[in-house]
Amino acid sequence: MIDGLSIVYPMYNEKDNIRTAVSEALRVGLTITHDLEVVIVDDCSIDESGDIANDIAVAHPEVKVVHHVRNRGLGGAIRSGFDTATKQWVLYMDSDLPIKMDDVLQAIPLAEKSDIIIGWRKSRAESKKREIISKVYNLMIRAFFNLYVRDVNFAFKLFKRSFLEKILLTSEGSFIDAEFLLEMKRVGARFAEIGLDYYPRVAGVSTLASNKVVFHILLEMLSYRLEACGKQTDGLSGKRKRLWLERVNQRGNHIDI
Repeated sequence: MIDGLSIVYPMYNEKDNIRTAVSEALRVGLTITHDLEVVIVDDCSIDESGDIANDIAVAHPEVKVVHHVRNRGLGGAIRSGFDTATKQWVLYMDSDLPIKMDDVLQAIPLAEKSDIIIGWRKSRAESKKREIISKVYNLMIRAFFNLYVRDVNFAFKLFKRSFLEKILLTSEGSFIDAEFLLEMKRVGARFAEIGLDYYPRVAGVSTLASNKVVFHILLEMLSYRLEACGKQTDGLSGKRKRLWLERVNQRGNHIDI
């Protein structure tokens, strides 16, 4: 058991998956903690996903729904979910059911000695194109940033919410996973990894391997790399430090950097 858990689901056009995803989150989550919340971030879906999410929230007080008035991409959706989460631990997962929710139970014991637990795919039941893109991307992250994890982009990350007060996330696209891990590394988070079986979506359509998404990842990765080259002694570049201070002022909090 852990003291509290927020499960964050970014969602775009998942009308066929979101009910099952939330049902599974509630079923398993309530065996992990007595203080559970599920955060659904509707990234301006153009199907019925948003309405379905609202119906779920009416029926289950543990569920919160955030609606974007414009599509902000995976990074924007995850950041909104993290900002909405209130519990001690946060679990970020995709809403297309990439793992069996019962497998989350395997990660809980690792929370005793870790600040973040990262999942990696034990099986790769996906297209050859996505497999190649993933392998090349992981090699690039290791080469450019010295971040050695097995699967940067796998949508399973369980972490202490208190670290969100120490890091700065700016990505609007799918580079958000790498940026999040790089920021957690920068502030000294203790990492653990766990192998999980991966299940491809059975409903809906993924756009994460499209040329547009891949190009945007590369642009955001280059931007972060350039900022890292100009970072100061506190680990933040001048640009990111300004963004950090703006965030602090907006929240009205004092955060030591």
